[in-house]
Amino acid sequence: MAYKSDIEIAQETRMKDIREVAGELGVAEKYVELYGNYKAKIDYNVLGDLSGKQDGKLVLVTAITPTPAGEGKTTTTVGLSDALRLLGKRAVVALREPSLGPVFGVKGGAAGGGYAQVVPMEDINLHFTGDFHAVGAANNLLAAMLDNHVYQGNALGIDPRRITWRRCVDMNDRQLRFVVDGLGGRINGNPREDGYDITVASEVMAALCLASSISDLKSRLARVIVGYTHDEKPVTAGQLKAEGAMAALLKDALKPNLVQTLEHTPAFIHGGPFANIAHGCNSVMATRMALKLGEYAVTEAGFGADLGAEKFIDIKCRMAGLRPNAVVVVATVRALKHHGGVAKADLGKEDTKALDRGMPNLLRHVSNIKDVFGLPCVVAINRFPTDTDAELKLVEEKCRELGVNVALSDVWGKGGKGGSALAREVMRLCDEPNGFRHCYEAGSAIEDKIEAIVKKVYRGASVELLPVAKKQADALTTLGFGSLPVCMAKTQYSFSDDASLRGAPDGFKVTVRGLKASAGAGFIVALTGDIMTMPGLPKSPAAERIDVDDEGRISGLF
Repeated sequence: MAYKSDIEIAQETRMKDIREVAGELGVAEKYVELYGNYKAKIDYNVLGDLSGKQDGKLVLVTAITPTPAGEGKTTTTVGLSDALRLLGKRAVVALREPSLGPVFGVKGGAAGGGYAQVVPMEDINLHFTGDFHAVGAANNLLAAMLDNHVYQGNALGIDPRRITWRRCVDMNDRQLRFVVDGLGGRINGNPREDGYDITVASEVMAALCLASSISDLKSRLARVIVGYTHDEKPVTAGQLKAEGAMAALLKDALKPNLVQTLEHTPAFIHGGPFANIAHGCNSVMATRMALKLGEYAVTEAGFGADLGAEKFIDIKCRMAGLRPNAVVVVATVRALKHHGGVAKADLGKEDTKALDRGMPNLLRHVSNIKDVFGLPCVVAINRFPTDTDAELKLVEEKCRELGVNVALSDVWGKGGKGGSALAREVMRLCDEPNGFRHCYEAGSAIEDKIEAIVKKVYRGASVELLPVAKKQADALTTLGFGSLPVCMAKTQYSFSDDASLRGAPDGFKVTVRGLKASAGAGFIVALTGDIMTMPGLPKSPAAERIDVDDEGRISGLF
């Protein structure tokens, strides 16, 4: 049987005019800013009109540790929302925007898949409404103002060797990780070592996604640390008088984007911080809109639950005062067999022994959601045609031992109809009381917060802060940043900081090689392993297979 590609399915869909989608959602026309017929920005001032309205239920979709086999987290998020809508509930999706880096690198698209997608998928995956370009422009304006300040006399006494702010571009480009700029003589600036981050790793992106208003955004931008003086005092964007101009570039980017699923469920797609570098969640603004406008707001957090879900709970929920009602942990039999040692080429063959070896990965994530964060959860098995009854039964039995139900999800092939069992279980869980809690207390020491994450969530044996990280922890505490939550920058491919350790390793040590304050975003980043803030393209990037014909019809996004 020949399957249609994601982009073929999306292009065959008859979309509703976005004004109709907004109207059905209950958004007044004065708050709808059109970007063509099928995309719109929703003015954040709508939240003022909705302030007295009760919030809907908040559902978080997360997943097992990622593998090359794929888990289908976004697909499940979209399909679950469609399924809730088919059951007569007002469901609203809240997702991140895809970065051009992964789109042209490995993934080729990130708007769901099969018959559970958000559309127009080409626009969402490529330029969309220009939010990422605005973030990049604001980031690079600050970099330009910083270097100009040094060139024009350096009244703040910034140490050029301790400039920490980097430029950014939304593309995987390893050539830009480390550069030397300011060459060509005095009139062209001061030569120094520099580098680029990918836009989704920019603190501007994190600040945008955590901001609650334009004034809050400006305050966050003003607090951004760009470097240090010769006497080791931090220098901020506010001291450079940059926050106003940066906010001006971001005023439209702060407004959530409204699109729709293939089944016309309203979807907010807004913001895109990476979860292995930043906090990995869509914007607070979009989540709040979804909660006010829907009975169920279904959102997701990037990568596995050890990264995205932990940061969603310990950073986003803590800052925004959000409280999840239920969690969905997405898994596939194929991915679990990969964690059990099976090569990608052999994942289509029944292998209950390998599946059993891989199951601890799923069970650890489930246990964390229940026991560490105190939330009810359901395991969604994103079903593949090669899954056998014996394999599915094994997953169900193992999860039941932890008191967690398993729901088969076939939303990729059937859309909302394929997620009815999952939707019913989510509705049941949302009506149960829960003991929601964070992994650590905000007021605890930086080292204690890192240790809590490593021992409680990763199940590691210990944490080692290298000497430079210890010095940074002391300095950040002295500067008053010790009470900020911690954002772990860690490989997504393992519970540990070693990507080669699959499954559910234990007894390992996590090494923190550096700490930095993202004072504008409001968290401290702990750098572990060999995590990079600028990815590179693979040997055969997805960009090689993306094309556009004479009619403007794009192909190759999958």
